[in-house]
Formats: sequence, C-alpha cells, structure tokens
Amino acid sequence: MACHYAYYASFSPSVTLRGFGAKNREPRPFQVHLSSISSPVRASYNTLISEAARLLVPTAIFEASKLKVVFMGEGLKSYSAIIPRTYILSHCDFTANLTLTISNVINLDQLKGWYNNDDVVAEWKKVKETMFLNVHCFVSGPNLLLDVAAEFRYHIFSKELPLVLKAVLHGDSVLFAEHPELMDALVCVYFHSSLPKYNRMECWGPLKDAAEVKSYPYFNGFITYHISRR
Repeated sequence: MACHYAYYASFSPSVTLRGFGAKNREPRPFQVHLSSISSPVRASYNTLISEAARLLVPTAIFEASKLKVVFMGEGLKSYSAIIPRTYILSHCDFTANLTLTISNVINLDQLKGWYNNDDVVAEWKKVKETMFLNVHCFVSGPNLLLDVAAEFRYHIFSKELPLVLKAVLHGDSVLFAEHPELMDALVCVYFHSSLPKYNRMECWGPLKDAAEVKSYPYFNGFITYHISRR
C-alpha cells in the first residue's frame, strides 16, 4: 500500500527533473497503468534478455575506494538542506571508477552524460511530509530498432540500482548522518524510454531496503507503473 501511495503522491509534472526536455514545454497529462509485480517474471518481457543480463554482466560490488564525490556549487559541501539536492552518478567502463556529483540544481550540461552514456540521476522530493528519492534512468530514445537494446539496458539498470543507492549513501554520508530518517524514504525509479513498455516507474520500497537487494531479478513484491502520454 505504501508503494501505491508513493506513486499517487509523488508522480506529477513536478517530478520531472529540470532540463529533461525542451525548454518551456508545457507538461502533458499522463495515462497510468498500474500492475503488481508479485507474480512471476513479467510475460511482456523477454526472459532470454533478462537471463543474458544476469549472466553476461557481473553484478558490480560497491567499493568506496573507487568512488569520487564532487560537490557542485559554492558552499554545497556544508549545505545540509535536503531539498533541493540532486545526484548524478557516472562510471568509467575501463576502470570501473564511479563519480557522484552532488548539487542543488541540475542543468543541461550535467545531463549530457545521462542521454549519451549510462549515468543515473536522482533527486529528493517531499510530498505531504513524506520523503521520496526519485531515480531516473534513460533506457532508449526514438529509435524503434533499439527495442532489444532497450530491454537489455532496462535489466542492467535494474540489476545495478543497489550499487547506485550505495554510492549515494556513502558519497552523501554526512547528510544521512544528520537526517537518519531519510533511510525510510521511498525509492521511486523512473525508466525513461520512447517505447511504452519500458517507460515505467517502479517503487522499490524504503531506501534502507532497496540498497541491500542482493538477488536478480528482484521483482517480487514491487509495484510497477506503465506511463504513457496522450
């Protein structure tokens, strides 16, 4: 039930990060299709691709020594406010090093890697005294030939999300030490795609649990939302 509340309370045009689209574009209404994922693996997804993602891409183990933390903005390192606060996590394929950029605003220059690479963007939201960590992953653009690649990217992002959350917890540890209640914030993961079946939001539950998920695929008990625009 908490996940149902998380979606209806948090999903609004304000959820979209600044810069995630054309400037001054009017938000369009959403059509939402809700389904539980407590059943076996979704029939609408290719289980072969899911298995390929599991076997071909080893699950990354978070190593603090490989994480570089960058605070953008004057005085941000001592900035203790939760909102606005955003994260961009990028990685190097050759060294497996991670870079976590923490700032109080996201601009288009910072988002270049989000569209072209595998960067993950996250931000804090507060709705009716309830905190949410909204995570954004770019799955695919307007190229229908990338259907298989989009599904593979979807599974990879899902598989590596616990590492992303661990990087946020470690990189912004001062914030979590000052606000331990954030460990109970609900994690809402938005997968962005031009393909409707991958353009979805999943509620992963409290941050303290989502960061510790160890098996893949781990859909049981989660709530997913298919999102389409009119």
